[in-house]
Amino acid sequence: MAASAVRWAAALWLLLVVAAAVVAGRSQMRVLSDGTWRDLLEGEWMVEFYAPWCPACQKLQPEWESFAEWGEDLEINIAKVDVTEQPGLSGRFIITALPTIYHCKDGEFRRYQGLRTKTDFINFISDQEWKSVEPVSSWFGPSSFLMSSMSALFQLSMWIRHCHNYFTENLGLPAWGSYAIFALATLFSGLVLGLIMVFLADCLCPSKRTRPPPYPYHKKLAESAEPWKPLGEEIEPRDDDVSQAEPEHHEPLVPLPSALRQRAAPPAAGAEKS
Repeated sequence: MAASAVRWAAALWLLLVVAAAVVAGRSQMRVLSDGTWRDLLEGEWMVEFYAPWCPACQKLQPEWESFAEWGEDLEINIAKVDVTEQPGLSGRFIITALPTIYHCKDGEFRRYQGLRTKTDFINFISDQEWKSVEPVSSWFGPSSFLMSSMSALFQLSMWIRHCHNYFTENLGLPAWGSYAIFALATLFSGLVLGLIMVFLADCLCPSKRTRPPPYPYHKKLAESAEPWKPLGEEIEPRDDDVSQAEPEHHEPLVPLPSALRQRAAPPAAGAEKS
């Protein structure tokens, strides 16, 4: 009796293990991170961005898990991303609402806007409804320089948050002390970056140091100055002065008739008196 009970227990345990293995193999749910997100650039994917504290995400999880079981039949990869653990991916894909679902096909990304049930997900892939959705612009694609910068900014913000928690919780610093440390670090980093930029600018575009030109009237005075001679010597005229000199012409003075009449009048008056 005891032996049969042991056999039944062993058979039940083996059945549960096999069932769990089959379900796990059929689900094929993948978890993406900052180091594995480039797998989305090849093949066809459906990716969910969620947060554990989000009620809408918690409601979607059963449907998403059921949809993941159809991944092998639909020849598509099903994945999910926890934005609380991967802040860089939330910035790279511009996640502004939760949950957010993306369809990825050979490097083209489209945001899923349909109903969030297993049947709608399956129809979206099997009927190729994703072709009617406009893909994300290459400027805002996750592999672009702009989105890479956004991802780095999100990662930096999360790192600053971790540092703040470490200062306040582990070291026991007050909040204002943590803010003061970040303010000093910001000023110091800005100073260092400014010095580096000035150094690079001076190396790439050096300033031209030239002496100021001499005053122009020095040369004119030197050319127009005459050599000094003693008072007894006669200064010889220069040829160019002679050639440029013009002869002066004086016209003879001709007395006017009225003047002659005035001069002739006095003798006539003296003759009458005599």
